Amino acid sequence: MSNNTVDVVLIGGGIMSATLGTMISQVEPDWSIELFESRTEVATESTNAWNNAGTGHAALCELNYMPEGKDGSLSAAKAIDINEQFQLSRQWWSSLVKQGVLGEPSSFINATPHMTFVRGESNVDYLRRRYELLKEEPLFSDMEFSDDPEQIAEWTPMLVERRSKDEVFAATRSLSGTDVDFGAVTRQLIGHLEDQGVTVNLGHEVKKLRRRADGTWDVTVRNRAGFGKRTVNARFVFVGAGGGALSLLQSSKIPEIKGFGGFPISGKFLKCDNPEVVREHRAKVYGKAAVGAPPMSVPHLDTRIVDGKESLLFGPYAGFSPNFLKKGSWWDLPGSIRLHNLWPMIRVGLSEFSLEKYLLTELMASREKQLSTLREYMPSAKRGDWEMITAGQRVQVMKKDPKKGGVLQFGTEVITGADGTIAGLLGASPGASTAVHAMLGVLQKCFPEQFEARWRDEFLAQIPAYGTGVNHDAALAAQTLAETGAVLGLLPKQVEAAAAE
Repeated sequence: MSNNTVDVVLIGGGIMSATLGTMISQVEPDWSIELFESRTEVATESTNAWNNAGTGHAALCELNYMPEGKDGSLSAAKAIDINEQFQLSRQWWSSLVKQGVLGEPSSFINATPHMTFVRGESNVDYLRRRYELLKEEPLFSDMEFSDDPEQIAEWTPMLVERRSKDEVFAATRSLSGTDVDFGAVTRQLIGHLEDQGVTVNLGHEVKKLRRRADGTWDVTVRNRAGFGKRTVNARFVFVGAGGGALSLLQSSKIPEIKGFGGFPISGKFLKCDNPEVVREHRAKVYGKAAVGAPPMSVPHLDTRIVDGKESLLFGPYAGFSPNFLKKGSWWDLPGSIRLHNLWPMIRVGLSEFSLEKYLLTELMASREKQLSTLREYMPSAKRGDWEMITAGQRVQVMKKDPKKGGVLQFGTEVITGADGTIAGLLGASPGASTAVHAMLGVLQKCFPEQFEARWRDEFLAQIPAYGTGVNHDAALAAQTLAETGAVLGLLPKQVEAAAAE
């Protein structure tokens, strides 16, 4: 084994690497860790506040976590699972705030009501049935439903102002919702890692991973400034490089990556910084995707709080670019094609006509068409108050399927090598919001002996809900929300006050 072997190499300076690195440094403070980020700053791609929706996904408002079955049936299971995962994040962040690892909570998380807004009788009926099911679940017990325009206008007037009096619509509201700046979380975590002696290499791009006979990994790194290359040997490698993860995992040649491909979709949002408009809408409002449109197209009108300043975002508007990263290469998509993933990718291309139609429609949409979509949620929206910004690239997972040949997966996928020496993350939403859950899974799978012998108890001290959840016990759920809410400044009275401002 090489004398310059480090215990852990983290690839990518985003929320996943920051979370995993912090967890490892807590339970194994003597382990050597190196982080490599290709840009000159961390959190510049999907983790960046303006490259993601920052919702703090808890399934309070996102309808795609509770789809209606063909027979009209509804199940709360997926929504509960997503909310439980976000509670782990809240507990861990609360612990880090107490320890001084994370700073003032309002620098990265803020109380922001989560709402769902739908139009038309059938959609109102669906939303009412969804509400009736969820309100009985402890983690969703604060949810309110209304089809009264006056009540909805009290929640957020912009949804109702200038709307036709005979229009049928309804909304739900959850005061336990949040807005999260994952870029801020990441910068604070990585800053703390540096203080703990972790080597953070900015402007260093990992080009290749090669496994040695002894089971360690040679990580080939290029210095983007000096154009020099070096090789770092690591006992464990985590590939948290966002859209760049697929090619690196392919270079590792682990069998677990076979059959996986990626389909990139570029995102855009309309952004409003006019304070007169922004102050009238303090909520994250999710709608329902159009018939035949993919889950990623769900429109939402969001309050965003970045660096202490509030803005509004509306979107997403999708486009297509073969880049896997916002600052990537046009070669990313064609360069990711292998013999083992070609057929799954072809099968996805032949079956996902709704996605292809959606992308073509989005690419051809005029500025006026884009504004008309916004006005479905904010009828009073003025053209001059909104500018179009380009968000991050989403790389949706394509993978082989025994029945269909290949499927497009909307979500995240953790890939781990059989011997536990390498792991990586593919996919998109809800990603960042469930980083704590995902990284605990990586540690448990890749380091089973250490995890069961010592680490589990250490993590349970910070994250009591890990492994058991809280939704099964109403008193426990209320206690958990209250405790993390107190530390993070998210108590209901604080939310009410923020919404009333």
